[in-house]
This record gives sequence, C-alpha cells and structure tokens, in this order.
Amino acid sequence: MSNRPAIDELFERRIAYPDVDAQERLARLVGLDDHKARLTKILGLLVNPSGLESWAKRHHPGANGVLNAVLRRPPLVVLAGDVGAGKSELAETIGDAVARQEKIDITLFPMSLSTRGQGRVGEMTQLLSAAFDHTVAEANKLKDHSGSARGAVILLVDEADALAQSREAAQMHHEDRAGVNAFIRGIDRIGNGRLPAAVIMCTNRLNALDPAVRRRAADILTFSRPDEAQRHAVLANPLKQLGFSKPQIDALVAATGAQNGRAYGFTFSDITQRLLPTIVLDAYPTNAVSPTRAVQIARDIVPTPPFQETGT
Repeated sequence: MSNRPAIDELFERRIAYPDVDAQERLARLVGLDDHKARLTKILGLLVNPSGLESWAKRHHPGANGVLNAVLRRPPLVVLAGDVGAGKSELAETIGDAVARQEKIDITLFPMSLSTRGQGRVGEMTQLLSAAFDHTVAEANKLKDHSGSARGAVILLVDEADALAQSREAAQMHHEDRAGVNAFIRGIDRIGNGRLPAAVIMCTNRLNALDPAVRRRAADILTFSRPDEAQRHAVLANPLKQLGFSKPQIDALVAATGAQNGRAYGFTFSDITQRLLPTIVLDAYPTNAVSPTRAVQIARDIVPTPPFQETGT
C-alpha cells in the first residue's frame, strides 16, 4: 500500500456525542450501572483532566503526587468478558454520558474490521498507524493549553484480541507482531501528547491480549453474565407492561438462570434480543402474551454458550 488510507477504510462510521439515540441505548443497559459510572469517570479524566485538578484544589491541595499518578495513566480502557454481556453496546454509547458530564463534544471512531488488512506485508501496520495518525490529528485540534479540553475523541477497537494478540504466541506471524507494536506506539503517542483522546478495547479473550497492551490499560472492566438481580432489572419493566405479576416475573427470571444441569444462564443479549422478542412473536397476532407460555419459551431457549479461552 503506497497511498494513505481513506478515513472510510479506517473507521466503520463516526458518532458524535451528545446524541439522543446513544443516550437512550445507554439507558437501556440496565444492570450495568456500576460499569457505566466507572467508565464515565475514567474516560472523563482521560480526555478532560481539568475536572480532577479542580477537585484536588478543593479537597486535597498539595496532593500533586497522587494527582499525577491518576492523570498519567495511559489513555486505554479494556472491556473484557463473556459474550453478550454488553461490552460493545456500552463502548458505543458511553461517549454520550462522558460528553454530558464534561460538557464537551466527543466523537467516536470505531475501528473498521478492514483495519486488520488483507495479509499483505506491512499492510496492517500501515493501517493501524494511519488510524492513530487520524485520531491524534483530530485530538490535537481539540487540545487546549489551559488544561480544559474543547472536545475529545474516543477510538473504539472491538474484537481487540484480533488486533493486539500476544506477541508471545509461538505461531504469531511477523506482520502481526509489527501490528501490535504499531498499536502500542499509538497508545503511547496519545498518552505522551496529553491529548483529549482515549481508546476503548473490547475483547472476549483478555488473556490473548499482548501483556504490554494490558499493562497500558488505565483500567480493565470485566463483564459476566447477569445474576438474578440483574436479570430482574432487565425483565421487570417490560414484563410489567405486558401485565405480568411479581410472582410471574420472578418465575421468568428463574427460568433464565442456570438450570437442568446447565451451569450458565442467559446473557444480556439473550434476554433482550432473543427471549423478549420470541415471547411477543409467539403471541402475535391473535393472542395476548401468556406468562406460563413465556416461562416455557425461556426454558426451551438454549443460552449462548460461554466463550472458552484456549490460550494465553
């Protein structure tokens, strides 16, 4: 590749926040309140550190050592865990919460799958470098030397283990190693430049990420299947709208957990994208939804199997 890649080759689309659609999608991620609050705080500090500096002046003046330890963390957050646990949806919508919290405009750049390249020598390294070049260029436009960002950029890398897999793997191709090196250099460029930008990586295989990438994470948020309280939080409101009583809701919540010798229950996406639509379509167009039938449907659906990590 001799020409600089076009922006549409690097990013699937661009999303500007605040955004009403993203706000509504984020609100629908019930059961993940702790993750939402934590990620909003982390990203807010990474892209706009002036808020923490103001807080320190009010509550802990002179605590410069601690402040620097927080602010000098690399601009990377890893979302890791089971399939269907809400990682990608949270990553795609959290920018709205950060934009509203920091009162700045934020642009999300989801890295395209094509950034992995077609296997030609040097291609993935060039594509990754170009993606970070664009991110850095956009962030530089928003940097304010007064300390307050005028806006920010978030680079999203989904299925991150395909881009930043461990260089310790014996079977790893030289080109893949070079791509990981380019990725690490990109993270360091953003961090060393103190730019209003951050990178979110999503992966089902945390152990497959290169150790140097994991070390650079300001935080690693782990996601698991919803427990009983989280499943109840997801199901309660829509089932109430369908006329379910509390015992009927509880019965469906139980049916979405581990049962019949199966050690795992439904994922968040199993509930929202498979179970609830199936319950409605089963009754449509002639009947009302039956709570008893809904429980039977839940028992018949096979949840998405947990992702099995096979290597480190």
